[in-house]
Amino acid sequence: MRKLKNIKELEIKAFDMRRDALDIIMAGGGGHIGGDMSEAEILLTLYEKMNVSPETQDSPDRDRFVLSKGHCVETLYAVLSYEGFMNLEEVKAKFSKFGSEYIGHPHNTLPGIEMNSGSLGHGLSVCVGMALAGKMDKKNYRVYTLMGDGELAEGSVWEGAAAAGHYRLDNLCAFVDHNHLQISGNVDEVLSPGNLNMRFEASNWNVININGNEIEEINYALDVAERTKGKPTVIIAETLKGKASPLIENKASWHHKFPSPEEYTKIAADIEAYKEGLING
Repeated sequence: MRKLKNIKELEIKAFDMRRDALDIIMAGGGGHIGGDMSEAEILLTLYEKMNVSPETQDSPDRDRFVLSKGHCVETLYAVLSYEGFMNLEEVKAKFSKFGSEYIGHPHNTLPGIEMNSGSLGHGLSVCVGMALAGKMDKKNYRVYTLMGDGELAEGSVWEGAAAAGHYRLDNLCAFVDHNHLQISGNVDEVLSPGNLNMRFEASNWNVININGNEIEEINYALDVAERTKGKPTVIIAETLKGKASPLIENKASWHHKFPSPEEYTKIAADIEAYKEGLING
C-alpha cells in the first residue's frame, strides 16, 4: 500500500468530502446522509493508500474495493472525485437525474467502481471471490470492502466470512462501519450482531478494533492487515453516524432524510466549524 500524505490535511479533506456529499444529496433530492458522514475517513484513507488510480483502474494488478453498504454512495463519489476518477461538478449536476449513471448506489460503468452494490450482504462474498481469484492467479493485489453494522444481519455476510477464513485469504480486508444505528433504530435492539470480535475470530479472522473517524488509526490498521499472513482481517471501526453536525449526529432518523433549506445551512455551517477546529487546532 502507499504511504499517506500529510494526515492533518487528510483530516481536513474528510470534512470537505462531507460537504461534497451533502451538496450531492441536495442536488439529487435524496441520499443516506447519516452513513455518508460516518464513513468519510475510512474511504479517504483507503483510496489514499490502495494501489489503484485513474491510470491503473483497469490493470489486473490493481487493488479492489467494494462499497457493500452501497446506499452510502455520495461520499464514495466525493472521494473518487478527489482522487481524479470523476468530476465532482458533473456528479452534482447528474446525481439521481433520469437516465444518469450517477445513481443512488455504486454503478460499475463509472470509473473507479468495481461492482454494482447496495443489495446488502453481498459485498463480502463478492470480495471473497476476488481475493480467491488473486490467490489462484498468483497476483499480489489486495481486496477491501466496507460493510454497515446493520448489514451484518444478512446471513450471506457470515457465509462469506466462513469461506474467507477457510481459504486463509490474507489478501482480503473488510471494514465494519460500526456506528450502531440503522434505518429502524439501534442495531442492538433491531437485531444484535453480538460479539463481533468472537464471531469473526471463530471463522479464522484477524480482528482489529479502531476509532473509524481517526485517520491515524485507520492507517495503522491497514498496515497491520497487510502484514497479517494466513487469515483475512476485519477492521471494526467505531464511528459516529452523521458525524458533521449536532443536528444529525447519532440519530437514526437521519439515516435517510432530506434536509430542509434551513437544515442544510445548519449542517454546512457545522461542517465548516469542524474544519476550522482542525485547521486551528
